[in-house]
Amino acid sequence: MGKFTKLEKQWILYDVGNSAFVLLASTIIPIYYKNIAQVSGISAADSTAYFSYATSLVTMIVAVLGPVLGCLADTKGFKKPVFTFFMMMGVLGCAGLALPKSWLFFLVVYVLAKVGLNASLVFYDAMLGDVTTDERMDVVSAQGYAWGYIGSCIPFVFSLVFVLFSDQLGLSGTVAMAIAFLVNAAWWLLVTLPLLRGYEQKYYVELSAHPFKDSFARLGRIFSEIRERPEIWFFLLAFFFYIDGVYTIIDMATSYGKDVGITDTNLLLALLLTQVVAFPCSILFGYFSKKVRNTVLIQVSIVGYFCVVLFALQLDKTWEFWFLAVWVAVFQGAIQSLSRSYFAKIVPKEKATEYFGFFDIFGKGAAFMGTLLMGISTQLFDTSRAGVAVLAVMFAVGFVLFRMAVKRADA
Repeated sequence: MGKFTKLEKQWILYDVGNSAFVLLASTIIPIYYKNIAQVSGISAADSTAYFSYATSLVTMIVAVLGPVLGCLADTKGFKKPVFTFFMMMGVLGCAGLALPKSWLFFLVVYVLAKVGLNASLVFYDAMLGDVTTDERMDVVSAQGYAWGYIGSCIPFVFSLVFVLFSDQLGLSGTVAMAIAFLVNAAWWLLVTLPLLRGYEQKYYVELSAHPFKDSFARLGRIFSEIRERPEIWFFLLAFFFYIDGVYTIIDMATSYGKDVGITDTNLLLALLLTQVVAFPCSILFGYFSKKVRNTVLIQVSIVGYFCVVLFALQLDKTWEFWFLAVWVAVFQGAIQSLSRSYFAKIVPKEKATEYFGFFDIFGKGAAFMGTLLMGISTQLFDTSRAGVAVLAVMFAVGFVLFRMAVKRADA
């Protein structure tokens, strides 16, 4: 990262911090939760469905909070404090997962931690315009995801040692998991401190006499502005569908793998490999964006994910899960980082957090649809494959809508 400014490095470090919890949430947490649920007599299909519903609840809460808080945070002096509040909510929630013994209480704490994470990312994404230039956005955004992938492996591997070798270390499974949650919470907080010290809001709306009331008024104006700009409106609609599929795969891959018979150890190691492979691939796509339009790279990534879902429908062998993990890794960072930087380029910087509030509704907030449909389909047909089939349709619709957005941007 030698070519990056100090502030760009500090911004990238937050991806390194929060990605530790993201990795935990997509690997160890679902396995631990499903094991707790199994002991309580909950069937595999039902426990997967309940986890889907919890994830859907998180995204719906953030979808409601995102635009309102985004409007407030664009006011001078508000972005860093609001970001800090939700970051700490996520950190404390991650540490708090060490406490619950029942599957329902565990899900409640998990929801709180995920709300903190996802809400903090609304403000983090909107900081991109403050920390770098338009010309560097694609590369800096890609570096954030890339270093997030590889950096998160450090606390994850440390946690994995305690989880996989708890018997040899003389620890119970519960104590080993508690250590994992506390280590990842501490990592998240420590690597975020440089950003909290160095970040200053560059673009903002001046403080008014009634900031809360005025934030709601600006929210209505921003929505009207988005509707009047078809290149933004159709991009957000496209993003709603294709990124919903991406986040659903991230959230539910471990649960799906357990349902089709993949062992816990293979699940954890395969998803660790995903992080390692995603690191160079994310950087590579960031540099490709210097020579190839990022809209082309986004379309390639959507098609790549569509193929992932089709392959997952017949998955029933361990080597197939490993192969799928690598294939996902190729496109995971690219589709997220390029979408983030593309959106940051086409919106007004002084209103970035307001617009990113809507970005979060159509993105992370939209993920409730994928997880909810996956949960319902899984329970209706008593198989996770039915839920996975829904994702293929989402990627197809997202691809068509994105093509429409690009045509309007080029018109």
